[in-house]
Amino acid sequence: MDRVMILASQKAVVIFSSSSCCMCHTVKRLFCELGVHPAVHELDEEPSGREMESALLQLLGRNRTLPVVFVGGRLVGSTDNIMALHLGGKLTPLLREAGALWL
Repeated sequence: MDRVMILASQKAVVIFSSSSCCMCHTVKRLFCELGVHPAVHELDEEPSGREMESALLQLLGRNRTLPVVFVGGRLVGSTDNIMALHLGGKLTPLLREAGALWL
């Protein structure tokens, strides 16, 4: 859990992902199209990826964990949360507040 929280606080936007997950790809692409350059941790390529995924599962409190997004060091959630914020017009202000967007 400590490693996840340290990584989550090192950049304005941090995505814990799996390189073969289509929903992870969708969320990463959304952030790139918004002009955000997130730190992406592909858990299937990390030596301690399984342990970090278990920690993320505990934070989310459910079975499906990836992708998991942190903005400004705070847990925002998975795909459904990110898309709801985006469609509701709340994602961009959140990213500006965290320093991930300048304009």
